[in-house]
Amino acid sequence: MSGDILTRVALTYTASTAFRDDVEARVAAYFDATGMQRRGCARMLLKTATIFIWLAASYLALVFLATAWWQTVLLATSLALAMAGVGFCVMHDGNHGAYSPRGWLNKAAALSLNLMGGCAYFWHFKHNIAHHSFPNVTGSDDDFNVGPAGRLSPLDPHRPFHRFQHIYIWGLYALLAIEWQTTGDFRTMMNPGVADTTYARPRGWEQVYFWVGKVIFYVLAFVIPILHHGVLPVVATYLYTGVVLGLTLATVFQLAHCVQEADFPAPAPGTRKMESDWFTHQVETAVDFARDNQLLTWYLGGLNFQIEHHLFPRICHLHYPGISPLVEAACRAHGVRHSSHPRMRDALRSHVRFLKRLGSGAATGQAAQSELAA
Repeated sequence: MSGDILTRVALTYTASTAFRDDVEARVAAYFDATGMQRRGCARMLLKTATIFIWLAASYLALVFLATAWWQTVLLATSLALAMAGVGFCVMHDGNHGAYSPRGWLNKAAALSLNLMGGCAYFWHFKHNIAHHSFPNVTGSDDDFNVGPAGRLSPLDPHRPFHRFQHIYIWGLYALLAIEWQTTGDFRTMMNPGVADTTYARPRGWEQVYFWVGKVIFYVLAFVIPILHHGVLPVVATYLYTGVVLGLTLATVFQLAHCVQEADFPAPAPGTRKMESDWFTHQVETAVDFARDNQLLTWYLGGLNFQIEHHLFPRICHLHYPGISPLVEAACRAHGVRHSSHPRMRDALRSHVRFLKRLGSGAATGQAAQSELAA
């Protein structure tokens, strides 16, 4: 990504350990033994084509063929899920440089977000820089920050109404995509930065990508449909599609980090130094789920293998099921906690329990860590 990165973050980790060396050696041996490339393959291109055909078919049928309300609901749901699939499988790998060994293909994959109303430039800093560098570190990772409306970190202040957050939080999740598409990116353009990391506004081609993407999205979302259906039905359909998209994206994101089993470490008192090494931090702040569910793994772009993704974000997600047993074995060998839920509904239950505990006013800091791990 172009643009100057200006960071005030001074957080540091302890030196790398034998654990990191072991994990990297096991994964390297896996690729040596299989002869597969870490990035890009024919299967990835086929998967991309399948998802974009799904996306295009859902959109065209919704705009030009739907005549009854139930058809609109079904097709709008399909469109929202297809858009999420593009984000999970194509955009995400592209933004990490994991989609292909060719830079221009990674860029093209990343820019698929712009066509759906987001901004790949801003996402890069929010996700690749702030989140991946400091996952679950309050004040540095913005992914679980919903402001005073919710308490998604044991280190966040508690307010009395948070006791109901396990009920109302889903309404906030539902607004995620709509907020990005309508106001969020424009606010970020005016005041760039995320958490305690700041960066320059996009310049040159990044500005072009931003505005062209917004124009294309608004034409597809509003102009063309209004010519066929009128304003009110199109706005209602857009809002419904955005709600389904937002709930899908937010739920998947939260199941990997905002659950009972995930740590929320803080720097040592009076310092900006984390108490663990970077590899251990990545493992203990993330949780896998539904690793044996092949259909879900396909759709989520391997995001249910969150630990493996955080350790190796530049490896194509198609390899995560293969390297996951190697990572878990290394964790056992070195005494690093590796957490996984067998099913997605188990992860969902853990997230709800997490919301209830933090909403009840559970202790913050180290006391909260002990309670959440119990």
